[in-house]
Amino acid sequence: MEFKRVEKDNILLIDDVTSNLITLSEIIRNEGYIARPVKSVEYAMRAIDAELPRIILLDVTMPDMNGYDYCRILKKDIRTRNIPVIFISGLTGAKDRIRGFECGGVDYITKPCENLEVLMRINTHLKEYHMQKNLYMRNQKLNILVSKQLQQLETERINLITCLANLCEDRDIPESYHHSDNIAANSKLIATGLSLTPKYEKVITNNFIEMIEIAARLHDVGKLAVSEKVILKKGKLGSKENEQMYKHCEEGLKIVESLSDNGAGMNIFLSMAKDIVTYHHRRWDEGGHTRKEFPLPARIVAICDVFDALTAPRIYKKPYSKKAALKAIKAYSGTIFDPDLVDIMLRLERRLVVTDHGMHVDDDEYIPEWQILDLRR
Repeated sequence: MEFKRVEKDNILLIDDVTSNLITLSEIIRNEGYIARPVKSVEYAMRAIDAELPRIILLDVTMPDMNGYDYCRILKKDIRTRNIPVIFISGLTGAKDRIRGFECGGVDYITKPCENLEVLMRINTHLKEYHMQKNLYMRNQKLNILVSKQLQQLETERINLITCLANLCEDRDIPESYHHSDNIAANSKLIATGLSLTPKYEKVITNNFIEMIEIAARLHDVGKLAVSEKVILKKGKLGSKENEQMYKHCEEGLKIVESLSDNGAGMNIFLSMAKDIVTYHHRRWDEGGHTRKEFPLPARIVAICDVFDALTAPRIYKKPYSKKAALKAIKAYSGTIFDPDLVDIMLRLERRLVVTDHGMHVDDDEYIPEWQILDLRR
């Protein structure tokens, strides 16, 4: 396949001998290239500042700085390090050629040289230069395409998660339809607040905050496997009904694991979602507060889940005020809830998301423990 130049390539010639510059310039111009002859490194620097050459032909023996040293400077400069440097020198020893390659040259031509040889060397390295440039441009386009596809997959994943969360809410009373939205918003708020504290500033990253907002929506996905009779029952659940309800964590884990790549591995997001659906009903005083035994994402979602359930009407209970709910949560700090999370939630009281149901609530109303524990529904 013949190599075609879309535009004229400019070639910088550096040699302190005028006759050599005249000869090389004539060879290069006859081939259709732009010759830019200079007699010293100082002028070469100025020429490069004005316009970057496609290739550099460099003499070795010059009065102000030898070609080897200047080549090293070119290879250290981010602007010029990828420009091919071809040495043209009267030094013919093997050590001289090796030194030229060691300092970054791509080729070494000895004087006197044939015109055809010079052109062939220049054409070869220009072809390689343009091929690398085209490859870089194609890689850039490919990266953009892959990025768009990954973004599309991310959007589809979020849509799938939202659909699963909506399916769960569709089986509940209408007043609970904003439950997953509220938990997602409040989980993000609590995580953000924790990230500003010395204890968690290195644990909670921006990526963590973004992921928990999405993963929190999956916390009750296991309820898809629970009977609606149990979910919509008024009053306390019986022992068998409680047993069935408590299994929604196990069922949720199965659903989340099914979203992974056939067991070949679970990415960071699904790992967080797995922790949330498995442990979001665990108590703080059940023992084991490590990441594995009671993961932080699950602890965050747990307290946000109870808070939203308390402030929303349910088939088996009336709603409580924000202040009453926070008062109850504070009372169980260190027993049911992580004390660090309780502290952050109280500090962020005004920013906590609560759905306005238009029902009268009493700030001083007492909330019994059984209702908090029964909020697994």
